[in-house]
Amino acid sequence: MAKALGLDDLHTYVVEHSTPPDEILERLTARTVEAAGVFARMQIAPEQGAFMTWLTRLIGAGQVLEIGTFTGYSAICIARGLSAEGRLVCLDISDEWTSIGREAWREAGVDDRIDLRIGPAAESLAAMPEQEQFDMAFIDADKAGYETYLDLVFPRLRPNGVVLVDNVLRNGRVLDRSATDDDTVAIRAFNDARVGDPRWDLAMLPISDGLTLLRKR
Repeated sequence: MAKALGLDDLHTYVVEHSTPPDEILERLTARTVEAAGVFARMQIAPEQGAFMTWLTRLIGAGQVLEIGTFTGYSAICIARGLSAEGRLVCLDISDEWTSIGREAWREAGVDDRIDLRIGPAAESLAAMPEQEQFDMAFIDADKAGYETYLDLVFPRLRPNGVVLVDNVLRNGRVLDRSATDDDTVAIRAFNDARVGDPRWDLAMLPISDGLTLLRKR
């Protein structure tokens, strides 16, 4: 499950010197590997989960949006960082994978803080009121949809709100010009378009498979 770009043997050290995943997250990881096989790599890495909980708490996020939930690991990490009356809205297209998440959310005691909506994320977003309502958003779904999702999130994000965008390094493939698969091409275009985008302040971090942080100006 290690996804840390370039850390190799240091990855275990990084995890051990961050807030480690508890037994609930470790069991969820094991269930995900058993159910999803090679697709279990879609789950975020433990050091990224620790960072996301930390960041959610740091900014005092009360209303958060997640686009792409898979088996629910990142949702637990975000939900644990929410303010007292906080709420996480999760958008995903899969009942199969999110059913694993629902079980883990109940086990973690955060299921009452999560509103899961099944369906195409762009349609779910477009159906939401176009008003500033979210403090933070996490985008980790189909890579070709990133640009659309960000455009739909922008008017629904409060000023100084933060968007986290996952997999922006594509395991280093963004630098490999021979890598022309659809996802890598889409991520390259998304990354390039953010440079100079007047709507955002941004920082790209080499956490796990690359995580871009965008702050709404």
